[in-house]
Amino acid sequence: MLVASQPFSLRLRQFYALSKPRVVALIVFCAVIGMFLATPGFVRLDILLAGTIGIWFVAGAAAAVNCLVEQKIDALMARTRGRPLPRGQVTSNETLMFAGVVGGVGLWVLYNLVNPLTMWLTFGTFVGYAIIYTVILKPLTPQNIVIGGLSGAMPPLLGWTAVTGEVAPEALLLVLIIFAWTPPHFWALALYRTEEYAKAGLPMLPVTHGNKYTRLHVLLYSLILFACTLLPFAYGMSGLIYLVSALVLSSMFVVYAVRLYITYSDDLAKRTFRFSIIYLSLLFAALLVDHYFRF
Repeated sequence: MLVASQPFSLRLRQFYALSKPRVVALIVFCAVIGMFLATPGFVRLDILLAGTIGIWFVAGAAAAVNCLVEQKIDALMARTRGRPLPRGQVTSNETLMFAGVVGGVGLWVLYNLVNPLTMWLTFGTFVGYAIIYTVILKPLTPQNIVIGGLSGAMPPLLGWTAVTGEVAPEALLLVLIIFAWTPPHFWALALYRTEEYAKAGLPMLPVTHGNKYTRLHVLLYSLILFACTLLPFAYGMSGLIYLVSALVLSSMFVVYAVRLYITYSDDLAKRTFRFSIIYLSLLFAALLVDHYFRF
């Protein structure tokens, strides 16, 4: 079907797909949790709405740039070949325009309706993901997800600064948790997609160092993550509800990682990847519950 002949509603869905809505939903969720954790009461409604919209738009724009840069790679991989660019549903120019407009609106909202610090941090996150990670690190080094993971770990800090206008140690602890979570989360995916990454010419860890080496690093990072999740309680920013939740959830993550290391299968890697998403969502939800109902 020609791009120009597509119904308007279908075109909207295609542009929406460029923003990787499921990925962005988790980003925005963590940012919103950061907003609520930044204040002992409730977040002002105007800040909550403007901060959420601004971060959501900029994250969506970064995802669209990622799709633009990696469209040829996406066409080679089963997981991504259904995206709008590989299927020819949108053009590169349209994608660039979409990212520019949506990202620009998001930054304008953050600067004018939230605060300049949040706008600049969000812009830095955009550059980190869309440029440094996607363009430079991903095709260059198997440690791409470790180094580039910092941009993906920023959402709770963005939410925190949206409310307070300043960077706080508590927010940096939340960043550290997501930073430690990113490698085992992404490498679980890379393990059962190794052949596709190799075909695409990307130096992902399972491609360059092998399956067992990657499984060991998934296990090691899951242990690091376990330790990092205890820091909010040790620092005094959370109570027993969060502590118990972190212990249970992180223990489950480690069990997945141990099983993955000892008895690998693609199915287990898929289940580990899926659990890692549920894990982060529940962990941050526990932080929120603990914040308002602390023991």
